[in-house]
Amino acid sequence: MVKSIFPTLQGEGYNTGRPAVFCRFSGCNLWNGRESGRSNAICGFCDTDFVGTDGEGGGRFESPATLAAAIHACWSFSSPAFVVFTGGEPTLQLDAALIGAVRENGAVLAIETNGTNPVPEGVDWICVSPKSGAPLRQRSGDEIKIAWPQSGLDLAELERLEFSHRFLQPIDGPDVDHNTAVTIATCRDRPAWQLSRQWHKVLGIP
Repeated sequence: MVKSIFPTLQGEGYNTGRPAVFCRFSGCNLWNGRESGRSNAICGFCDTDFVGTDGEGGGRFESPATLAAAIHACWSFSSPAFVVFTGGEPTLQLDAALIGAVRENGAVLAIETNGTNPVPEGVDWICVSPKSGAPLRQRSGDEIKIAWPQSGLDLAELERLEFSHRFLQPIDGPDVDHNTAVTIATCRDRPAWQLSRQWHKVLGIP
């Protein structure tokens, strides 16, 4: 099930500003996506709507080929598409068949995952965002992006994992100003980490 498919600019992390097609899957293994479930969710600070299939371009697709066609229909450039699989948690649905179908047109594939499941082969760019209290099974990739601050995450331990780029990003919400100050201070104290912002929110990029 897909919540939405839409063209945009990547708003955070290493690829900030890059034109992309986002394929947002429905469902997550760390929160049911409903406000009534926040209090007992592993990731209770999530700011993404991934419930249902009622978003732009969302729905149930009968085959990997039909979903791939819907994704590529959102790309209006002659260059190969940059496709970001996100969620929710995309590893609950992304598989070899869909990866193969989307790659047929030469697309570059990226994923934003909480790392609780290994990422299937064939994804070009892996961004992992671990959550405190959840297992971390995808322990390498291109970037690790931590929503910060989170008690229970050991930055020194995470620095030893095999990622090319490391980011700390302030958790949004009512405490965003405090979280931003804490994140800036942490990046100053730990030079292995760079500051990331959710620029799509700051600039109003849909």
